[in-house]
Parts: sequence; C-alpha cells; structure tokens
Amino acid sequence: MQQANRVLQEFWGYKDFRGSQKEIIQTVMNSRDVLALMPTGGGKSICYQVPALAQEGICIVVSPLVALIQDQVRQLKSRGIKAIALVGGISFDELNNLLDNCIYGNYKFLYLSPERLQQSIVQERIQEMNVNVLAIDEAHCISQWRNDFRPAYLDCAILKDLAPNKPMIAVTATATVKVAKDIIENLKLEEPKVFKDSFSRSNISLKVKRTEDKLYHLKKAVSDISGSAIVYVRSRRMTVTLSEFLNKNGVSASFFHGGISKVEKEERLNSWLTERIKIMVATNAFGMGVDKPNVRLVVHFQIPDSLESYFQEAGRAGRDGKPSTAILIKGNEDDQRAKQQFLAHLPDVTFVKKLYLQLNNYFQIPYGELFSDTLDFNFNLFCKRYELNPNMTYHGLRILDQNSVLTLSENYNEKTLLRFVASKNEIFNYLDKHEKSAPIIQTILRTYGGITEFETKINLLLISKKTNVPEKYIRKILQQLHEDNIAEYKSASSDIEISFLVPREDDRTINPFSENIKKLNKVKKTNMQAMLDYTNNTNKCRSSFLLNYFGEIAKHNCGSCDICTAGMDFDIDGLKKMLTHLLKTKPHTSRQLIEVTMVDEKAIWEALRDLLEDQVIQLNPRNEYTIK
Repeated sequence: MQQANRVLQEFWGYKDFRGSQKEIIQTVMNSRDVLALMPTGGGKSICYQVPALAQEGICIVVSPLVALIQDQVRQLKSRGIKAIALVGGISFDELNNLLDNCIYGNYKFLYLSPERLQQSIVQERIQEMNVNVLAIDEAHCISQWRNDFRPAYLDCAILKDLAPNKPMIAVTATATVKVAKDIIENLKLEEPKVFKDSFSRSNISLKVKRTEDKLYHLKKAVSDISGSAIVYVRSRRMTVTLSEFLNKNGVSASFFHGGISKVEKEERLNSWLTERIKIMVATNAFGMGVDKPNVRLVVHFQIPDSLESYFQEAGRAGRDGKPSTAILIKGNEDDQRAKQQFLAHLPDVTFVKKLYLQLNNYFQIPYGELFSDTLDFNFNLFCKRYELNPNMTYHGLRILDQNSVLTLSENYNEKTLLRFVASKNEIFNYLDKHEKSAPIIQTILRTYGGITEFETKINLLLISKKTNVPEKYIRKILQQLHEDNIAEYKSASSDIEISFLVPREDDRTINPFSENIKKLNKVKKTNMQAMLDYTNNTNKCRSSFLLNYFGEIAKHNCGSCDICTAGMDFDIDGLKKMLTHLLKTKPHTSRQLIEVTMVDEKAIWEALRDLLEDQVIQLNPRNEYTIK
C-alpha cells in the first residue's frame, strides 16, 4: 500500500484515498475479486488504475462506450501514463501493432469494448500479456434488469480464462440488489468482496418543480447559480431551442449532442470546462467521464427513462463536495410525454427484423456477406425513405447495437468529394481570374494527387488549417468551382456511423435474442414507472426514495429536498404581514413575491389566498397584487 499511496500522490496529486478506495485497492492487490458500488464522482476508476500502476504488468479494462474509453485514455496520457484504446475504425495491421505494444511496449492500460474482446486475435494476444488486473467498467451493463443491458458483456467472463488467477474488479455507480447479483453471477466473480459506499450525496439538494411555465423556472434556476450548470433534455432539437432561449435572456449557454462535429464538440466542451460558457444544454451522454468538480446545478428539463439514468446524471453536480442542486422541472403533460417517448414506440421482434432487413437493403449488403467497413448513415433520410417512426427506429438500432449485430456511433460526419474536370490550361486561367480563391485551390491541388483524374475525398479541416481560411468559406469556393464547371463537388453529411459485426442472415440473425427483446421492453416499462413514481412522490424525502430504490436504508431525511422543505412549518400570519408590507411599497406579481421573500411557493399561495378572501389585497389588470 506504500507503493499505492506513492502512485496516488505522483499521478493524481492526492494525499489520501476517499471512502472505500483504500480497502478496495488493498483487496485487489491481494489478488481477490471485487464488486465496487460507488456513486457518480466517487472515484471508481482510481480503484483499478492505482493497483495497476503499483504493480508490474498491464490492466485490461472493458468499457461500453467509445467516448468513455477515449476520455479515460486521454486523461491517463495527460498524466504521463501509457494507455491504448481499441476502438472502431482500426485496420488489422494497426490492431496487430497496438496489441504488440501491449505485450512489448511497457503499456499499463488496454481499454476495449466487450465486442472487441470477442475477436480471436485480441484473445490470443491477451494470453501473451503480463496482466495484473482485470477491470469491468460500467458493470451494470451485464444485467438484464438494466435499460442499457449489453449482451456482449455476458462474455466478459472469458477474461478469467485468458488471464487466470488475476483479480477482477467490477465497478458501477448505479446498481440495485438484482443488478449486483447479476454482475457477480455473470462475471463469475470468485468469492468477491463487495464494497458499497453510500449512494447518498448529502451536498446535492434534490428538487422536483411542478409548473406550467417551465421556461421561466429554467431561466430562474440557471440565473441564480454562481458556478456551471448542465441542462439535460431528450432530443437534439431541444438542446438548440433551450440554448437559444437562455442566450436571449442574458445567460451564456451552448448545446451539445451527437449530431455536431468532433471539432465543435471539443470547442464547446472546452468553453464550458474553462467557464467561457456557463450552461451546457445537452442530451444524456454529455458529462460521462468529464471530471468538472464545480457543477453547481443539474437541471432535467424532461423526464429521463429511468432512476438509474437520473441518478447518474444528477450526480454530476457537486463532485467537489460543495452544496449543489439537481432540479427536475415538470409540467402537467410530462408524464404522458415520457410514456409516449419511451414506451409507446418500443420495438417488438417483428419490427427489429424488418429494420435489420431494410438496413441491409439500404447499404446493398447481399445475403450471407459481412461488410466490415464503417458506414456513414443519415438517420432522418433512412426513416423518410422507408416511412419509419424515428423514435421506434432509434430504439431498434440500439437493440441491434446491444446485441452485437452492429455498432452504432452517434457522431456527425461530413464527406466532401471533389474532382477537377477542367483541363490544366482552363484551371490556370481560372486561377488568374480568381486571385482571392487561388491559394485555396492551389493548396487542394498540391495536397491531393490524382484529384484531376479521380473523385477524391478531401478534408476541409486540413485545408482550413493549411490556408488559415474558415471551412465555411472553402465550401463556397468549392460550390463556385462546381457551378463554373471547373470541378465536380459533392457534399454529404451523416449523423450516425454503423459497422456491421455479423454476416447478413435476416431473421436468423435476430432469432437468438428475440426473447431478450421482450424482456428488455418489460424492464423499460418497470423502470419508467419507478421514474414517474419518484417525480409524483409528495411525501417521502427524495434522497431517501433514491437510496431505498438502490437497496440502501436512509438513516435520516436530507432536510434540503423540496419534500423536506415543504414540510417545514411556516408562520402564516407572519408571512401575510410580510406580503402586506411589500405590497404597500408597490404592486408585485406572485413570481416577484416568491423571489423577494425566498419562501416556499405553496406557502406564498396560501397567504395570498387568505389575503384575497379577507379583501386586504386585490389583482390589478396587469395581474399584480396590490393593497385594496
């Protein structure tokens, strides 16, 4: 443990471990299997990274999301730690070289997806590696009781055969008793020591705000905070709508979703991390793996699909331990909207088979063949062509992804194709007549040999960097070249990338997991109901409600959620005197009175009702309360 402490100090700058970290690490270093249940921000990754660095050899880490893998590897590299990520789009030669590096290159971490683990070359090379720790991140994905169940995780137990007698640690931030049992059984953990830090986040005040003016309460919530905030929504369109609304109301905000380019993602994330932007309006994947300690507020503007998702997202507030808030803003119609979004369009087996057939037809993949290249996929165009419900189609794609039929990557991608069709003399004459665009055209010609003979994919970002000209302007020049018959220019965009993992066999591809589809739909209905029960709860402390759901008995109520504070006694007579005094100075709306007094909204309404009935106050034509 002395070496473990040195590693913690050297690479993370921490003097002490937190919570159960020290005991977990000691158990792993004693070659014993571990299941670690720790809340978001509890330092799960340190529990396998420290023992891996404190010993000779390499740690194999299985993780479900490409973005999460890339972020972890980037963070390790920034600390001077050698780590490799096996993600999509790697050629066989590159894969071979990376695996060689894991054996001979003194690398400390190999991150890969559960699907990548099933490749025979990967399994063979792991057997040659000097493995010290086996780590299963986001281990809840192995359980059929989770919305994000990944059947490929069921095969992760093979690591125990590939690296026998090595300790396996499974970590997760959201596991009920059923899920924890699934993890232990499916990973074949041998007499594991189970650590469960309290999921309680006493520094986070949990609130559900019921209102018909959601935008007003969103603006009020984000305006009141001093640090950064995340606003979670369920659609890309809503991220744009809300960020525009906040900016118009004087709050610096941006939006983040899978349909923006990699460059835009990096720029926006960096602006938010450095606090040039205060609010990030995002879909649910944002924030995973991002270590920003001073998020003071997390807002859910729409109801999530499960308490697991909600708890994980809300937990991204207050990672520094300082007081923070998580608010779910809810309108009267939101329950029905959530059911419509998550339950009304659950794909059944028949739909999934139809979707798979149409995907293969869309990409013209013959029966019995496997097309292994990564394919650009315009989701909206596909749905329109086959007249498919977008919501059901998206969930169907997720099922195909979860069952390792294909991999689904939600990344915006733009493909630009160009070929010069004019003769050399015509091109030279064109350059003489268009001096402003000439340097850009010349750069393209020098960068891409053969572009006068073949249609060539060009990288606009590369040309932009070489010429110091914005991509938007380069596109205008290419369009002009096309219109002037100097070049043929094609531009196509995709918001999803797909890679097929198995040969096309139509129904025979889907049949093996048809029962899983039925079970998953049942789980989603159960999870949705638990989420609605939480939002509609009016008498149980929110923190206690969540802890009970995750199998933990709360020792006491939090005292800070909307349920606890609503239960506090108010001096109604004193409040009426306060309101009367305020209204003598000038008229106020109910909102203004709530903001000025900082008193619970229900108490304000009760006092105003009494004052109206006693004819002490009245409403004027501007809907303001005045003294009668």
